Parts: sequence; structure tokens; C-alpha cells
Amino acid sequence: MASKDEKNLAQVIDKIAKMDEPARTLVQRVHEVIVAAEPRLKPRIWYGMPAYALSASAPALVTLRNDERVNLALTEKVELVPAGGFDGTLMPAAWYFETIDAPTEKRIAEIVRSAIS
Repeated sequence: MASKDEKNLAQVIDKIAKMDEPARTLVQRVHEVIVAAEPRLKPRIWYGMPAYALSASAPALVTLRNDERVNLALTEKVELVPAGGFDGTLMPAAWYFETIDAPTEKRIAEIVRSAIS
């Protein structure tokens, strides 16, 4: 019998597989970056989209959306820190992208790690 984590992962993989290209390939790669960067995060569906939490019963910390653009976001459950400088008290919590390259993968990994630190 499959565990809750295995069922959740299967749902995320299925959700990604049903996306249209080019978003499907992009979201699949971001999913791989997220689970490699922070293996403690468990994939699950959150509000109909792929998300990542510390357990099957915990709120999502990181979400992926595929609307008009792909979006990586931190949820309100993450301790957000004001950006300071030019951005003042704004708290970076969402990033949109249309392609992925090595520097973007590295930044996504940093963002994901910061979500649980």
C-alpha cells in the first residue's frame, strides 16, 4: 500500500504531466530542482497546483503555479524577511519565469532552502 507521501508525489507528477508545453517541461525541471535542493520537502497538491511542505499534513511552504507564466512562490507560512535597500519593507515572496538556466536553478534552490531555514 502506498504511503501518503507517495500518493501526493504521484498526484504532483500527474498534474505536471497534464500541463501544456512549454510549461510542462519547465515545471518538471523546477520540481526536480526543488526536491534535490531540499529533500525534506514533500510534494503535494495545494489549491490545485504542485506545492511542497515538510509533511503530508503541514501547510505548503513553496508553491508552483502555471497561469500565464510559471510562478514559484513562498506561502504565508514561511518567515518572510523585508528586502531592505531599494525595496525597503517589501518582502520577496514570488518569482515569475519563462525559461530556466543554471543560474535560475541555483537561485530557485537558494529560495527553497531559505523557506525552511
